[in-house]
Amino acid sequence: MIQSVCVRASALQLPSINCHRNAAMTDSFAIDAQNLSYSVVSRQGKLLPILKDCSLQVPSGQFWMLLGPNGCGKSTLLKILAGLLSPDEGFLYVERPRSFVYQNPDHQVVMPTVEADVAFGLGKLNLTPNEIKTRVAKALDAVGMYEYLKKPVHTLSGGQKQRVATAGALAEACKVLLLDELTTFLDETDQIGVIKAMRNSMDTSQGITALWVTHRLEELEFADGAVYMEDGRIIRQGDATSIRKFIEDKLASYVNQINL
Repeated sequence: MIQSVCVRASALQLPSINCHRNAAMTDSFAIDAQNLSYSVVSRQGKLLPILKDCSLQVPSGQFWMLLGPNGCGKSTLLKILAGLLSPDEGFLYVERPRSFVYQNPDHQVVMPTVEADVAFGLGKLNLTPNEIKTRVAKALDAVGMYEYLKKPVHTLSGGQKQRVATAGALAEACKVLLLDELTTFLDETDQIGVIKAMRNSMDTSQGITALWVTHRLEELEFADGAVYMEDGRIIRQGDATSIRKFIEDKLASYVNQINL
């Protein structure tokens, strides 16, 4: 088990497709993915497409959300953006360094105290003890957990553990945060606490871009923009309000068809 995965490669451009991006274009986007495809092979040897020609762009310094039905490819796309999976085709740029935070807090918070856990990933950065303390304090303050600095991790709620995991990524000074359904296993109070902490950390930490996978429409009120997926394809992306209306209209149409 690890606290977060901080991928240091700045861009992955696959030789199977000739796709060149203008430097000025990628500079304005922390995440720039074009025509990504990804398939797996079944036990019977059949090729199963998971992502189909996906393209998205997330502006630098903004908090975006990725939505869609279960099984549509959201988590697979997020893992490709994190460098945990390699696409079969397409162009991919993600600003470095980047960090992936898992949906289950018990898979990422591993040290005995809050302070030790947030500092866990800093050992490889050749920082002085004072620099580590400063980074830990700033990151915990950003997610509203500084008062828990000395607390044992096992005494925390699920939502508090998620905030500690997010603080660990912030402490590593990652430019891009990739967050996989952080509120899935949390009660309503912790859900609100985690999303507000994430929004606060975006507002107080300069230069951070975040992409948050969710299936909760109410969380869109905290986002700058959103991407909607279906069946391995990106259907629409834009500001959070328009994406929420698009999804609500689809749901209303589906309900009307059932009633008819």
